[in-house]
Amino acid sequence: MSATFPHPDALQRADSPLAASRLREQGFVRLSAAALAEIAGTPPEALHALDACWRDLPPDEHLKDGGRYRRRRHGSLVQDTRAGRLETVPHRPHWQPTTYNALHGGMLRDFAPLDDAMAASPAFLALVARLGEVFAAAAHDTSTEPAFDGRWFIEAHPFRIDTTGGVGRPTPEGAHRDGVNFVAVLLVDRHGVRGGETRVFEAEGPHGVRFTLDEPWSALLLDDPRVVHESTPIQPDGDRGWRDTLVLTYRAGGFQDPPSA
Repeated sequence: MSATFPHPDALQRADSPLAASRLREQGFVRLSAAALAEIAGTPPEALHALDACWRDLPPDEHLKDGGRYRRRRHGSLVQDTRAGRLETVPHRPHWQPTTYNALHGGMLRDFAPLDDAMAASPAFLALVARLGEVFAAAAHDTSTEPAFDGRWFIEAHPFRIDTTGGVGRPTPEGAHRDGVNFVAVLLVDRHGVRGGETRVFEAEGPHGVRFTLDEPWSALLLDDPRVVHESTPIQPDGDRGWRDTLVLTYRAGGFQDPPSA
């Protein structure tokens, strides 16, 4: 494994400058729950107060494999890191090109909006904003994504993957990039499951790491142009289980939208 692609536990605690520095160096950073709360400037209990939002996620009606194992909502925000502003924008469909999502790309997917308890939560908004500042400090020129001009176009995806039918697939599209500048994967809860291993690989190289996010409100930060990622399927460990995550994507230049006709 190369010197710039270390063991995933190399950084579990970090303030914002250190997290941004490590993200620039290696393309990903794994953060403990304590480190994430520290970066967000939010007490851990304020983040845990959001847990209930994952109990009322509508089914994902767009799964092409016919599965019933995924529930989710979706919201969009715009952050101006230079002016210190974060604003929620009107609800909009989610879209990705097939370049980045061969399974579900090329189609407009209209999910239920974030519920009010999450969308208006000071802890949620602080978390989104502070992670945006970390990513602004780690921003770099990329050949595939728009250049960063101080604004992030952010999409928030609360997911529940459960073991309905025996198997749940956190990433049915397989190892992938999201077509953005940065991604944050936050584990909210993990109950009664086996599997769900996270894998991160260099996009242009042979090296990779694998580990399991198992601490509630711990996080994985990804430099999307530099790495690909996936999570392996989950199976029940006893009764029905689930894996709750919050995925936040940060893109410069605008939201991903279908090309104009």
